[in-house]
Amino acid sequence: MPDTRLTLSPRPGLQVLLGMSLAGVAAVTLTAEGTGWTWGAPSTELRWYATGLGSSATLLQLVGNLSLLVLPAALAVLVWPSLRRPARLVAAALTAGAAIEALQWAIPLGRVVSPVDALLNAAGAMTAGLLVSSFFPWARGLARA
Repeated sequence: MPDTRLTLSPRPGLQVLLGMSLAGVAAVTLTAEGTGWTWGAPSTELRWYATGLGSSATLLQLVGNLSLLVLPAALAVLVWPSLRRPARLVAAALTAGAAIEALQWAIPLGRVVSPVDALLNAAGAMTAGLLVSSFFPWARGLARA
């Protein structure tokens, strides 16, 4: 049976880039915008996205949420080859998206806590991870080099 444990890549450069990308995500999502938090009702947010696609503010929010975890997910797949398995990638992406929203709830930063944002973050991460896994076979060697 193959070893499927998450082990660190022997390429420290990838690990450093992953850490830097995660620090960037933390800076973007965990900076204060006031105090307390607000609940983003999923039905209200979905309606806002659906009716606001002509608005630059809505598009910026949508693209921002979809792209937030793209770089960390792509790098994570290179650092931890076991994340190339779709089920593991989905679990990691959903966990990361939910963790961001949980931290925004737990630390009163004046942010909107939104399950829709968590799902959009996860969707972007899953897409990036699957692209790196599937369409860049040369990347398989990076994690082991």
